Amino acid sequence: MSPADTLRLALLSTLWGMSFIFMRVAVPEFGPVPLILVRMGIGALLLLPLLLSLRYLRLVWENKGRLALLGLINHVLPFSLLALATTRLEAGFTSLINATTPIFTALLGTVLFATPVQRRQYLGLALAFFGVYVLSANRLDFRLGGDGWFILAALGATFCYGIATNYSRTRLTHLPIRVLAAGSCAMSGLMLLIPGLVLWPESPISGMAWANGLALAGLSTTLAFLLYFGLIASAGATATSTVTFLVPVSALLWGYLLLDETLSLQVLIGMAITLTGTAIATGMMRATRVKPPVPSSSSEEEKRPD
Repeated sequence: MSPADTLRLALLSTLWGMSFIFMRVAVPEFGPVPLILVRMGIGALLLLPLLLSLRYLRLVWENKGRLALLGLINHVLPFSLLALATTRLEAGFTSLINATTPIFTALLGTVLFATPVQRRQYLGLALAFFGVYVLSANRLDFRLGGDGWFILAALGATFCYGIATNYSRTRLTHLPIRVLAAGSCAMSGLMLLIPGLVLWPESPISGMAWANGLALAGLSTTLAFLLYFGLIASAGATATSTVTFLVPVSALLWGYLLLDETLSLQVLIGMAITLTGTAIATGMMRATRVKPPVPSSSSEEEKRPD
């Protein structure tokens, strides 16, 4: 990865880590659905210039159903569920649960899309889920208003991401990146328009909440999408996927600095276990085997030119 791509990756992890801070501050006044309407509506308006070509507009129209489904499972549902989760859970805690997205991607790929899973991935999956348990064991209260329901909401978001990732890989690889990004955002904004306006808060929204909502739309959505897809094009999907491990670190840091969230030993241990399991499951951490030495005579023969 080039120095420029490394810088883009660090900026992307910061923007997506900050998204949990923006939601945590803005969602109490907006409510989950209206806030995501602001996020996707403004994001769509800022990304629409990417489609100013008859070719791209035709592709959006021809694939409007698929883009609408992608918008629903990759934006509308998971973003709304994460916004709901941040009404109760700390920003850093929510981001750690969100880091299990590759786990659900692997599981759903196996169950629904016939994607093979290797033996080492089962170990990673089990380890990551154990990490989530360590994180949330003392907060799984499912009484009315208990934290357990909000933890399930965050896990529901990662479940949606898992479906969306596999769906994109199997059904949408023929579409240009800008069509996927701008088209799915536009469809998401349209789907959120009526419910977002119906649920719009009656009380005036403060300038602080608006500032965080606009930052969520402009920085953590529009700019982040452009960085993300640009990284995929220049550094590749594998290198770009390492952002999964950087986002929770960023969210925990900013939550500690800006919102006075605590970094308990339980959270740090749970983070280490969850991210290690995710790294094993995604193939970013592999056990190395010592290969037997090759006889010197064979080696010399192989090195001789023909």
